[in-house]
Amino acid sequence: MKKKLIWSCKQVAQWLQEEGFGDYVELLCSQHRLDGPSLLALTEADLRGPPLGLTVLGDIKRLALAIRRLQRQNQAQLEELGLHSTDSLTAGVPVGNQLQNLAGRLDPEVWKTVISSVYVFFVFGFTSFVMVIVHERVPDMRTYPPLPDIFLDRYTIWMFLFIDSVPRIPWAFAMAEACGVILCYMFLLILLLHKHRSILLRRLCSLMGTVFLLRCCTMFVTSLSVPGQHLKCASKTYGDTWGKIQRALAIWSGFGMTLTGVQTCGDYMFSGHTVVITLLNFFVTEYTPRTWNLIHTISWVLNLFGIFFILAAHEHYSIDVFIAFYITTRLFLYYHTLANTRAYQQSRRARIWFPMFSFFECNVNGPVPNQLDLPSVLRHINSLLYLYDKLRYLHKP
Repeated sequence: MKKKLIWSCKQVAQWLQEEGFGDYVELLCSQHRLDGPSLLALTEADLRGPPLGLTVLGDIKRLALAIRRLQRQNQAQLEELGLHSTDSLTAGVPVGNQLQNLAGRLDPEVWKTVISSVYVFFVFGFTSFVMVIVHERVPDMRTYPPLPDIFLDRYTIWMFLFIDSVPRIPWAFAMAEACGVILCYMFLLILLLHKHRSILLRRLCSLMGTVFLLRCCTMFVTSLSVPGQHLKCASKTYGDTWGKIQRALAIWSGFGMTLTGVQTCGDYMFSGHTVVITLLNFFVTEYTPRTWNLIHTISWVLNLFGIFFILAAHEHYSIDVFIAFYITTRLFLYYHTLANTRAYQQSRRARIWFPMFSFFECNVNGPVPNQLDLPSVLRHINSLLYLYDKLRYLHKP
C-alpha cells in the first residue's frame, strides 16, 4: 500500500497491522480515530501519556521508530503541516533537557563563520570604494544648500513647541562613535564568553554585510546635498584608479570613523554609524540571559544616546538615522524569526529568496540558547599565559 498523508482510519489500521502493532488498532483507530495527519504528528510522549497510556516499553519504542520512518518517507507532506521528523526525537523529555540536547547538537561550523567574515570584510572594502566615488559627486553647497530637516532646521515643527532647532554640538559625533566602541567591546566580551560564539559571529557578519551592501546601493544611486554648512565638503577627484583605491584603503583601515582621522563626505542615504550601534545593541541584548537587566539597560542607553549624538552633530539628516534604525531592526528580527523556525530554513522559498540565510542557518536547529562557556575561556586564557611565559623564557638572556 502506498503511504499517503491523506490516509483514513482504515488505512492507518492496515499500516499498524503490517508493522506488527495489530494489538493497538482498536485503541488508536477505533477509540481515538487516528488518521494519516494525526499519525504523522504522533510523538513518543503521546504514546506514553494520556489518553493513550501505552505501558509496554518495547512497543512504545518500536512504534515510535516506525512513525519516524513514516515521517521521513513523507517529509514534504510533513512540512506542509509545520512538523518535522526530528520533533519526536526529544518528545517526552523535559523542556530544560530538550534545550540542553539542542545546544549540544549545534555545530559551530567554523568554516561558515570564516566565509561570513570574508563576506563582511569584502563589503566594507566595497563600501569604502563607493564612498570615494560618491565624494566625487557631492553636490555644490552653493547650488544645492542643505535640505529642510525637522530635527536640524529652524522654524519647522519645533516652533510650534516653542523650541528652536536643536543646536549643533561639535563634539557630539565623537561621542556617538565612543558609544559604538563601548558597545563593540561589550559584544566582544559576550562573544568570548558565549558557548556558541561561532554562530553569533556568523550572524553578525552576515547581517552587517547585508545592510552595508544595501547602503552602498543607496549611496551610489542618489547623491544628497550636505546636511550642514559646517561641513567643509566639496566634490573631490582622487585621480586615477590607484588613487581611489588608496583612499578607499584609508577609509577601510580607519573603519570610517572620525576618531581614527577619517573624514568622509556624501555617504548619506542612510547612517552607517546608526546601523553599527543598533546592530551591536540587538546582539548584546539577544544573546545574554534575560536576567542581565543592567547590561541590557546600558546597551539600550548607549544605542539611543548614540543616535541622539549623531543628530546633535548635524552629520546626518534625520531621515538617514530613522531609515538606518528601521532597516537594521527589521532585518535583525526577520533573520532571527526565520532562523528560529525550522520550517523556513528548509523551505524552497527561503532557498530562492534568501540563499545566504539558508546556507548559514541550514544546520542550526532552532533558537540558540544563551549559555556561557567559562571553562573553554579559562583554557584559552591559560594557554595564552603559558605561551607568554614560554616566550619570556626563550628571550631570557
